[in-house]
Amino acid sequence: MVLAIVRDYPQRAVLGLVLMAAQAFFYNAIFFSYALVLTRFYAIPSAAIGWYILPFALGNFLGPLLLGPLFDVVGRKPMIAFTYAISGVLLAVVGYLFRQGVVDAAALTACWTGIFFFASAAASSAYLTVSESFPLEARALAIALFYAVGTALGGAAAPWLFGVLVASGERSAVFGGYLLGAALMIAAALTELAIGVKAERVPLERVARPLSALAD
Repeated sequence: MVLAIVRDYPQRAVLGLVLMAAQAFFYNAIFFSYALVLTRFYAIPSAAIGWYILPFALGNFLGPLLLGPLFDVVGRKPMIAFTYAISGVLLAVVGYLFRQGVVDAAALTACWTGIFFFASAAASSAYLTVSESFPLEARALAIALFYAVGTALGGAAAPWLFGVLVASGERSAVFGGYLLGAALMIAAALTELAIGVKAERVPLERVARPLSALAD
């Protein structure tokens, strides 16, 4: 089954891997390192960290809820590319503001919450892309495969990298990590524009013919 995914749909395999890895790195770069950033650069007590993390849930919830319908109305390729690109651009901008020291902890939290409004829709679209880009018999396996590989590539690297960057105590070092995350998201947006699948308002069997049909 894995061979069928990679052999018969190589471009879609690359697309799924790029989207999954980019969003995994992005999320881990911000979310799982934020407690370290708050304590190291803003002297926020550990007991108060949760209050700064909580608003992230609002952005994560509202993004897919409000932007989700547009993936069918506007189309997969433009919306996936837009959400990935805007997330990357905003990460670079907010990272720069962080480096310059012009945002306090509350303002930085508000910025991340706004970014996650778009990034959560982007991350959801990665799972959407993988789930509908391959034959019916391979969709469950495709989600598991690309989630595992994408998380291993993007998700595992980010916590270690940002742990090192934050420990350095240099805002410019952390900014460099944010720029890497931004570049990955923008690269994913360009990949979507280049080889993305137009699957909006199309039966899934037309997006990717079932393996049983291909065998006939």
